[in-house]
Amino acid sequence: MKAKKSYGQHFLTSEKIAEKIADAIQLSTEWKYLLEVGPGKGMLTKYLMQKPYPLTAVEADADMVAYLKIHYPSLNVIFNDFLKLDFSSVFGTEPFGLIGNFPYNISSQIVFMMIDHKNQIPEMVGMFQKEVAERIVATPNGKDYGILSILTQAWFDATYLFGVDKANFNPPPKVQSAVVRLVRKSNMELGCDEKLFKNIVKQTFNQRRKMLRNTLKQFVNEDKFLENPLYTKRPENFSVQDFINLTNDVEAWIKNNS
Repeated sequence: MKAKKSYGQHFLTSEKIAEKIADAIQLSTEWKYLLEVGPGKGMLTKYLMQKPYPLTAVEADADMVAYLKIHYPSLNVIFNDFLKLDFSSVFGTEPFGLIGNFPYNISSQIVFMMIDHKNQIPEMVGMFQKEVAERIVATPNGKDYGILSILTQAWFDATYLFGVDKANFNPPPKVQSAVVRLVRKSNMELGCDEKLFKNIVKQTFNQRRKMLRNTLKQFVNEDKFLENPLYTKRPENFSVQDFINLTNDVEAWIKNNS
């Protein structure tokens, strides 16, 4: 069973690392089910099946689905693209943990989808391309800090667990990998308009080398507002809380000038 480039497949070959990833998921009372993304040939799956949660796996490759059904007949396998999966059809309204050796070509999209469904997904453990893992956990004032960092850390505590060398895969990817754990914060209320918050973060980072006073003009067209010394900074200098405060300021201006 060969890996397919079209699915971004790189099969993990290390039993030790597979077991380590499986053990990284916290035994939480906040969720009842576990969903594995892209199980492939089941290297990680067999360790997850030992956990005290009903396991469901979603796999987009028909050949891998057939393989899993033969080798893991008791496993609930869904033949679908994770990004198109309707969670309510699988779990109803029940919360679930998310885990996987994520296909690198959709790994960021997996995180964004998790954020969109944060009310139902309290925890995630995933293997990413190392550069993506570093962006998820990045802090302000660094080159890795950006949209993925802020939108993840607004609602989740992000932990970089360990790196995984490319030699542990078949075929070996061209990049190194790393495993990250995300645990949802106890208070998910940002204290600002979430839609506007996301929009401001995305729009300002789309021109990350510009000062905020320039990129904020698409939201606010008043010089006095934009003359605030804070807005001489670039978006990479703003923390999550800074963006929350900024969102509230922008929302207040919009209401007062509508």
